[in-house]
Amino acid sequence: MSVQPETFKSLLKAAAEQLIASAPELTSLDQAIGDGDHGTNMKRGFEAVLGKLDAISAQPLNEAFKAIGKTLVMTVGGASGPLYGSFFLAAGEALSQDKHLPDDLADVFGSGVDAVSARGRSQAGEKTMLDVLVPVLETLKAGAGQPDLIARVRITAAEAVERTVPMQATKGRASFLGARSVGHVDPGARSSCVLLHAVCAGLEARQ
Repeated sequence: MSVQPETFKSLLKAAAEQLIASAPELTSLDQAIGDGDHGTNMKRGFEAVLGKLDAISAQPLNEAFKAIGKTLVMTVGGASGPLYGSFFLAAGEALSQDKHLPDDLADVFGSGVDAVSARGRSQAGEKTMLDVLVPVLETLKAGAGQPDLIARVRITAAEAVERTVPMQATKGRASFLGARSVGHVDPGARSSCVLLHAVCAGLEARQ
C-alpha cells in the first residue's frame, strides 16, 4: 500500500496553505517569547514549497520529502528552517530504506522526530516543537491500524500545544526569558500542530 501522487500533492498543498494562513498567529505567539519572526519565516518557506509543488509531487515520495526539507532549509530563517528541514530530510531518508506510507508511518515520522531532537539538541518538555511531535509519535505507535487514528492525532496535537503554556523554555530564544516564558504557547509547537491538523483534515476528506 502506498500514497498516491495526487493524494500527496493535495495534502502538501493544503498543509502549506494552512501554514501560510496561520502566519499572523505564529508571529504574534513568537513576539511574546521569541524574535517575532516565526510566522514570517514559515510563510516564506512554505510559499517556496508551494512554488515547487508540481515538481516536488512528481518525484518518488522519498525524494519529494527530501525536496521539501531542502527547500525549507534554504528559505526558512532562524532555527525553524534547519529543524523542519531536518524532519523532512530524515523522513525522506527513511522512505529510501524500505519504509512505505502509510504502512510504516510511525517509523517514518519517528525518524523525523529523532532528527529534530538531534538537530536542536532537545527533547520533549523543553517548550519546543518536540512537545507536539513526540506525543503525536506516541499516538501513531499506539493507534496503528485503528480507524480513529486521524482523530486521535488531531486531538493529541491540539492538547500538546496547550501543555506548552505552563512550561518554562530551556531551549531557543525563549529560554533567555527564564520564568517569563511561562504562560505562553510555544510558536514551534503551534506551527507543528497547524501542519498536522491540515494533513489530518485532508485525509479525513478522502475517507
